[in-house]
Amino acid sequence: MYPANAYVIRRATDDDEVELRRLAELDSQRPLVGPALVGEIDGKVAAAVSAIDGRIVADPFQETGVLRQVLRFRLSAMRSYAQTPSLAERVRAALQPFAQAHGRTA
Repeated sequence: MYPANAYVIRRATDDDEVELRRLAELDSQRPLVGPALVGEIDGKVAAAVSAIDGRIVADPFQETGVLRQVLRFRLSAMRSYAQTPSLAERVRAALQPFAQAHGRTA
């Protein structure tokens, strides 16, 4: 079991560009382009996942298997959240049949 604070997962910033290129080079992959999530181990970027295509780059000299899975889970959760309608939209949709039945617009 891994403690919840074993990794820091965050959105990549412009300041991470050099680290993302380093990871891609170490992992013999092309660099990630666009928005990404990075995973840190002991304050150092050890893996990253592209928010565009889900591609992962990771430091092959560190144990990143679990971190890569956590990054995939977090990206999946962020995508699901982004596709979920807001509370206001869900309430309007739920009230729309009532409003239409009574000649009103929701």
